[in-house]
Amino acid sequence: MTAGGVSNGFTSSESCVQIALLLWLSVVVAVGRFVLRLFCVLATLLFVAPLSTRAEASILVQIDRSVQRMSVSVDGMPRYNWRVSTARRGYITPPGTYRPQMMARRWFSRKYYNSPMPHAIFFYGGFAIHGTYEISQLGGPASHGCVRLDPANAATLFGLVEHEGMGATTIVIH
Repeated sequence: MTAGGVSNGFTSSESCVQIALLLWLSVVVAVGRFVLRLFCVLATLLFVAPLSTRAEASILVQIDRSVQRMSVSVDGMPRYNWRVSTARRGYITPPGTYRPQMMARRWFSRKYYNSPMPHAIFFYGGFAIHGTYEISQLGGPASHGCVRLDPANAATLFGLVEHEGMGATTIVIH
């Protein structure tokens, strides 16, 4: 009998067992939910996140001084191929492999007559890839060492490197 005189059909020891079972069941269900949530989070981190949250693509800029061309690949796929101007006689565009060091939408050369260098990507000291307004010279050596591009192409490259990141960009000069 209960305090109110109504019987639930169980003795007090059976009621304790029933309550213990209910508590045990709720713990099992709670642990099961936690384990299921943990599994879902881990599965997302291991399988889905690497595919969907990639922040950077790999950019490879190759400059061939012998033919005065630049090719740009993104994640190994060719994307652009442009005429450039590298160093004329008496100057050098330094061969090697570089990473961008600094970027500037608008820059003016302090060394060469305040010449405009739009969309400059500096890769080695004062050497940069940048736009030029001397478009007729593209395809032949004409610079003091920088790599000159058509201004529209320089803006395209600048935007790509800005979007994907300087750390994801490699510049190779042959």
